[in-house]
Amino acid sequence: MITAEAIFLGILQGVTEFLPVSSSGHLVLAEYFLGLKDTPIAFDVTLHLGTLISVLSYFWRDWLNMAKSLVPGRTSRKGDRRLLCLVLLGTVPGAFLGYFLEGAASTVFRSPWVVISTLSGIALLLWSAERLASHTRDFKNFGWKDAICVGTAQALAIVPGVSRSGITMTTALFLGFERMAAARFSFLLSAPIIAGAGLYEGLKLWKDGSATVDMAFLWGFIAACISGYLVIAFLMRYLARHTFYPFVYYRLMLAFIVAVVLKIGEL
Repeated sequence: MITAEAIFLGILQGVTEFLPVSSSGHLVLAEYFLGLKDTPIAFDVTLHLGTLISVLSYFWRDWLNMAKSLVPGRTSRKGDRRLLCLVLLGTVPGAFLGYFLEGAASTVFRSPWVVISTLSGIALLLWSAERLASHTRDFKNFGWKDAICVGTAQALAIVPGVSRSGITMTTALFLGFERMAAARFSFLLSAPIIAGAGLYEGLKLWKDGSATVDMAFLWGFIAACISGYLVIAFLMRYLARHTFYPFVYYRLMLAFIVAVVLKIGEL
């Protein structure tokens, strides 16, 4: 793998992992249209590690406080331990479904037409959530039922084009949460699932003896880490005063363009 290709894929992963536009969907389209079909699994794991560092770095205070809440005898805020429990609870459905649908995710679902369908379908759901939801509940109002609902929705992100951040934020909006609250919980919820998926794939590579890397992997990791952090920072500021509508329009436009290109290619 060449360095330029690694940096491009790292930026693509970092930008689309946290925006509600689907990182897996963009990577499938990049593989299809740019011929990047021999991307090593180890490189995918490296990129996910980069985005994991992004979300851990941006929300480091939240993770530190949650970690402190586990120390016996240490005085900590009750809300920190509660938040940790909600994040772990919301992770279970995605981990469970991801384990059993791993094969389909890497074969059946990796079709441009599947991505077109999910890009447009989730766009319509996000548009509905923006238009119909109350946007009144703040972050402190998250409860165990909300965590289960958002976590179950996160499980659907195994299908390329759905978008983990897109479906979790959409679900939180439908539950009545403010945009920033929806985004914050979505980002916190992403860390365990990204870490778990990376660890699972990394262990498989280690057992197979195929966990080889090169310098291009490092550049991809750095690109994913930096771009992911910048996107999180951007979106948290953006949602303080703006809506999700631009992402709805982007998803619909991308789905339309890809469909047209595919149809032209069939002629």
